[in-house]
Amino acid sequence: MDKFATFTGLVAPLDRPNVDTDAIIPKQFLKSIKRTGFGPNLFDEWRYLDLGYPGQEQSQRKPNPDFVLNQSRYQGAQILLGRDNFGCGSSREHAPWALTDFGFRAIIAPSFADIFFGNSAKNGLLLITLPAADIDALFSAVAAEAGFTLTIDLEHQQVRDGHGHSYTFDYPAGLKHRLLNGLDDIGITLQDADAIKGYEQRRRAEAPWLF
Repeated sequence: MDKFATFTGLVAPLDRPNVDTDAIIPKQFLKSIKRTGFGPNLFDEWRYLDLGYPGQEQSQRKPNPDFVLNQSRYQGAQILLGRDNFGCGSSREHAPWALTDFGFRAIIAPSFADIFFGNSAKNGLLLITLPAADIDALFSAVAAEAGFTLTIDLEHQQVRDGHGHSYTFDYPAGLKHRLLNGLDDIGITLQDADAIKGYEQRRRAEAPWLF
């Protein structure tokens, strides 16, 4: 997992509350356990006018011109602006996989589903919670300015725009450590690789019949 450094990214607004994980990545695309390849089907039922299915040729599909991510001004967005209870529904880890594979590195919303929040952090996706009033202000700013960007500084837990406004957010220390250092669950375990190896060697000497 890549380390999460300070970055500036284009913002795309998804002005819907209660976006659930089945909307993020519909159930028919969950057959793979790889972390890549889900981006083309992110928000599939909203992005396309035809029915999506695995193995489909994307170039032959019918994009929904009214869906925000299909609009030219938001192409290449790395920050998604959302509403309350983003990521509710099932606990599928494919949801953050799809968002990161599409290119998003952070989501800013008033609240997130708990399991989705944890899954996202473990997969390198930063979820930032801000008060509803701040979210409203950001939606207004995105609508008023094409190419609106934000700078996210996880180390200092700040979101800044290009006009002198800044927003401070809280974030769990343990998850922050993971993101700043690029550590998923395997990376966390490998930090203790020497201790694990030492235990295995001692155990082999104490109970060789087990090996």
